[in-house]
Amino acid sequence: MDIFILQVLNALFYAAILFLIASGLTLIYGVMQIVNMAHGSFFALGAFVTAWLIGQLAGNVHPLLLLLAMPVGAFIVAVFGMALEPTLLRPFYKRPEEYQLLLTFGILLVLEDLMRVLFGGSPLAADQPMAPFGSMPVMGLKYPNYNFLVIAVGIAAAIGLWAFVYRTRFGVMLRATSQNMKMASALGLDVGRVYVLAFGIGCFLAGLGGAIVVPTQTAVLGMALDALIIAFVVVVVGGIGSLKGALIGAVIVSFVRTAGVQFFPEIELAVLYLIAAGVLLWRPTGLFGKA
Repeated sequence: MDIFILQVLNALFYAAILFLIASGLTLIYGVMQIVNMAHGSFFALGAFVTAWLIGQLAGNVHPLLLLLAMPVGAFIVAVFGMALEPTLLRPFYKRPEEYQLLLTFGILLVLEDLMRVLFGGSPLAADQPMAPFGSMPVMGLKYPNYNFLVIAVGIAAAIGLWAFVYRTRFGVMLRATSQNMKMASALGLDVGRVYVLAFGIGCFLAGLGGAIVVPTQTAVLGMALDALIIAFVVVVVGGIGSLKGALIGAVIVSFVRTAGVQFFPEIELAVLYLIAAGVLLWRPTGLFGKA
């Protein structure tokens, strides 16, 4: 029972991270209809920027204040994404999808090398924010309290994103642009501004995922591609363009992968892809996607 409870907590922790990455990816696709292959790089950039900021601040401020480096790191990623969208991505919106895929994958490779130049090739550790939280006993075993904070951030992000999309004026503009961009533009909406902000929000979510996970694991080169692959599994299972699908898909993938690591470590990735393939055979648009 103690192992079961710990695995459930680990799955919820991992689901919170996956939701932040996948929700940004599906938001960008839902509004702009572009499959962003560079999305994993924004997750990795958030991890590296936050780890660097924590390394600069550690020892000079109270450990709890180091938590402020996480939204700051995510905001820096969002600003970078907002500068990237109108300059590189927007000219390719009217071109075939394969051009967009090649461009965004090229951005992923460029950002990987840029992070190598800026932060070096060695992993960056930033576990100082975990120390003030300590741990709590769970069935005789200790579990980090920081992980509960990450789970809370994931829940708050899901509620906040839903309220933002469905209960605000800008959310109405987002949904109008995603449904019919030409009609929204004809009605006077600044579609370019909507695109920039939507891309920035998606990048912020991915950067926040990297920022809050970096105290529990080091920021390493190559984590962008790993995050991108798992995020695509999540959105395929949940349905591309559906925020509800991103949430449910993150929970399913997280629990399956946690169980796979525990019981079938040799084939845990294969199990994920088999589940994705099964969902697509049953519902080609995913659980909550639309044709």
